[in-house]
This record gives sequence, structure tokens and C-alpha cells, in this order.
Amino acid sequence: MSKKRRVFSIEMPDEPAATETEIFPAGKVEKPDTRRGPMATAISETAHNSRDRAATEARIRSENDALAHEHVRLKKLGLITDLIPLEKIDTWKLTRDRSSGADMELAELVISIRELGLSNPIQVEQRADGRYELIQGFRRLSAYKELLEETGDAERWGKIPAGITGQGATLEALYRRMVDENLVRKDISFAEMAQLALHYAMDPDTEVNDPDKAVAVLYQSTGYSKRSYIRAFIKLMAALGEDLRFAPDISRALGLSLVARLEEVPGTAATIRTELKGWGNRSVKDELDVLRRFAGQGAEARVNGAGQGAAPRPTPAVTGPKARTSFQLPRAQGRAKCVAANGRLEVRLNRDFSTIDRRKLEAAVRSLLDQLE
Repeated sequence: MSKKRRVFSIEMPDEPAATETEIFPAGKVEKPDTRRGPMATAISETAHNSRDRAATEARIRSENDALAHEHVRLKKLGLITDLIPLEKIDTWKLTRDRSSGADMELAELVISIRELGLSNPIQVEQRADGRYELIQGFRRLSAYKELLEETGDAERWGKIPAGITGQGATLEALYRRMVDENLVRKDISFAEMAQLALHYAMDPDTEVNDPDKAVAVLYQSTGYSKRSYIRAFIKLMAALGEDLRFAPDISRALGLSLVARLEEVPGTAATIRTELKGWGNRSVKDELDVLRRFAGQGAEARVNGAGQGAAPRPTPAVTGPKARTSFQLPRAQGRAKCVAANGRLEVRLNRDFSTIDRRKLEAAVRSLLDQLE
């Protein structure tokens, strides 16, 4: 029996397929040759990690730069505040616009800080040596020192909140900042403002030598009339400042009257100094009574035949020239400013003379005076 062959009808497409697909055995897919040795794998991983590390470091540097710029900006604005140890704060760069005598309000400030704390931080300038220079807040710093001395509690009173400003501000700007703060408080006297102008002109690091010009620099934010009063008090403080214990208590009217009398009657300043000399236990009233008398405001000013309110002319004890001589000398520490006036010779130099041996300092002054004879 013969087998029949079966014929299948297969229809073939008229056109060939667009692309030909290679046929692979079942279960196998073509993959790139990824076989690498251990060394090649380690090198690849190291390069990948290095790229990631470099990107991370660049991002950190960028963030640090941004933070540093922001820190500098806030520092210039005095907005960076920290607790600064009292012993790291110096007060020699700026001459304070406060009288060196007794501060009757300091006791009240001490009580307020002890009970309520410090509401307004002081302002300091950071120095290259790691110490700080006081710019604003002399009375607040003094109150903390008193509290530390009184209690011995260094944990509480050994450090004071302070706004830290970076270096770079001019000396004029620092003086202006101090002055404006105290002007806002409205309790600084004309005598203190005048004394500051005198010290500013004497400061070897300032460009101003004339106290009248110092007024224009320091008190730009005040009116013309107030500046004229300060200039009048400069004459009073230059003539009597070292002999007055209670200069801040001199009223504007009394000060202006005294200046007029000093200019009208030569030798008046010397007479006042003679009367106050050696009067160590005098009170505020005692000193002001003397000044009122010479200004024509005291009871003794009304004498028979002198007229109502007229003042007797004091007999000059010493008559001398009213001129002032000022000059500068270059020194290793900077410029030394010298002012010579009737009865006074001042030398201002950026140096702490208190550190010099007393005998050496005394010998130097004696030699100077001997050469002037």
C-alpha cells in the first residue's frame, strides 16, 4: 500500500519584508560584552565616586561662600551678636563723650540690668588680635563690670551681649555712631559734647586738628543752633575743663554767660581756677554758685550802684594770651598731636602711657619742663 504525499498550499507575500530579523536560539538575547576584570571595575567605580565627591565639594564650597558673604553683610550692619568676655573689651580707641566724673545714673542702670537684664546689646569692633574695641555702650559695659565686682558671678556677669562689627569702618564713622546714639537719648550735656570735640581734634588718628571743625564732623545730625552752642562750650571747657568737677551740670544759659564773661574780662578763667583750686569737698551747688557769680547770675552780682543784674568785674589774677598753639610730630606709634594753651600742655599719641615706669615718665616730663625754662 503506497503512501500519498500531502501537498500544502502556501501563499507567499508579493514583496519581501522591510527588515530582516535575525533569529536567535530560544532563551538567548544578544547583550553587549560587559565582561571586565577586577581592575577595570575598580577604576570605573573610583572615577564615578570621584565625580560625585567633586560635585558635592563644589556644592559645599558654594554654600559656604554664600554663608560667608551673608555673615560679612550682617557683621557690617552690626547684626551679629555674641557673648563677649568683659576682659576682652578695650575702651581706648574712642574718647567717650561722657564726663569722667561720678555718673549718678549708673546706679539706676545697674539695678535695671540686675532685675530685668540687658535690653540693648553694646556694639564692639573685632580686632585682628582677637580682642574687641568698644564702639557703643560704655555705661552698659560699666554696669556689667560693677555687677561682676559686686557679685563675683562670672557665669552671669562675666560676659556681655555685644553686636560685632567687622573692621573697615573709618574712625570718623565710629565717632559719629557713638555720638548719634547718645544724642538720641537726649541726656548728654553741652559740656560733654564740647569735651568730645576737643578730644577728637587731639586724637592722633583723626584728620581734624581744629575743635570747631570737629563739631562739624561729629554733630552733622544736629541743627545749626545746637552746633553753635557746642562751639561756645568748647571755649569754656578749653579754659576751665580740667578744674570743673560738675561740668555736665552747667546749663546752656550759664555756659553761654560764662563764655561771654571770659571773652569780655581777660583773666577771669585764672580767677575762677584759683577759687576752685584746693576745694576738694565742694558740691555741685558750690561749684555752680561760683560759676553763676562770675557769670553775673549770683546774688553777689547785685551791688549798690551796679544796676539790677550787673556783675562786678573780677580782678584778674593772671593775665595771659588767649592763643592756642597746635602742631603734630611723627612718631613710631603714629602722629603725636600737641596743643599748648595758657596753663596747659597736652600730648595725644596712640600709646598707653600708663604702662611706662613712673620714674621714667616723671624724668621725661621734668626734662621737657626744664628745656622750656
